[in-house]
Amino acid sequence: MACFYEIINIGYLVYRSHDLPWFRLLSWYFLFTSNYYLFGESLITRFRLLLAKEDFLQPWITHHQFISFSLYCAGIVGFVLSLVKRHYIKQFTLFGWTHVTLLIFVTSSYFCIENIFNGLIWFLLPVCLVICNDVMAYVFGFFYGKTPLIKLSPKKTWEGFIGGGLSTILFSILLSYILVKYDYFVCPIEWDDTKGSLTMNCTRNPVFIAQIYDLPKYLHCLIISIYTSVVGPFGGFFASGFKRAFKIKDFGDLFPGHGGVVDRFDCQLIIGTFVLFYYNSFVRSYSPVSLLPKIYILPPNTQILFYRLLTDGLYKRGLLPNQLVDAVNEYLPSPSGSSSTTIRPTSSSSSSSLNNVEV
Repeated sequence: MACFYEIINIGYLVYRSHDLPWFRLLSWYFLFTSNYYLFGESLITRFRLLLAKEDFLQPWITHHQFISFSLYCAGIVGFVLSLVKRHYIKQFTLFGWTHVTLLIFVTSSYFCIENIFNGLIWFLLPVCLVICNDVMAYVFGFFYGKTPLIKLSPKKTWEGFIGGGLSTILFSILLSYILVKYDYFVCPIEWDDTKGSLTMNCTRNPVFIAQIYDLPKYLHCLIISIYTSVVGPFGGFFASGFKRAFKIKDFGDLFPGHGGVVDRFDCQLIIGTFVLFYYNSFVRSYSPVSLLPKIYILPPNTQILFYRLLTDGLYKRGLLPNQLVDAVNEYLPSPSGSSSTTIRPTSSSSSSSLNNVEV
């Protein structure tokens, strides 16, 4: 929110929007609707069973996406009603300014929250690596810097860039070595309905278990640290170019001598986003605890049908014996209001052979 405030305030001052009706109100309203949708989706996906225990939350959970879109449409209506003839161009420019700001900061914040839910290590590691890279790049640049790196930031040097990068890689190995020892940091945050509480106990993802292969088990932290060292600084360069374009020194004055919140988090946003996409592409694994809420929200009859279909699928793959399949057919009632599914094993002696399914 602090980052959003600083960027919106720049637009407010640069475009001299003091006389524009509803500009600040609508900007914060769109921030609210964006957060309501993204963070609401995250909470519902992960804690649906917990939230569903409160009856008054049921309609908000079921119709969350529709409510979110309706709120956004209300903001569009409010914007159209606020249009003033002599300010059309300025108002539409600031409308775009607001939405680009939302795209950058709200989605980045959402990705960081997702990293926390996936395991604290996926949030703490990149945050600490960005800080390490900033500090060590400054130290190496201060003592050894001679070769300018980029015109947007005259004080940045190649010596600082390289020194900060190497320091970040070494620090990532040390930090990950400490963090992976504790389930508290590597396990995702989930709601366990059987215990009625949040849990951070899990069967560890294979990336946190020592393996015998050519590359070390710190492969992922090395990739993140290299990305932080090479790409991360360009978040700061981007911010520097933005400030030069609007002829301002800092985004804010929250930290005297260091600028505002955006000045401190310009690199964190891009790294946090990278880590989420990297995690989803190369690391993510699914646990039964995370899948159960999607089954429990189904109507009872559909849950029974799902169980029958699951039994059928497991039998076809040779994971269930004939006796268990017969027991399911005998004792599990057919779901009323739907077709009765009866699983009939074939006479084949192979446990992995296909069975006949009568519907």
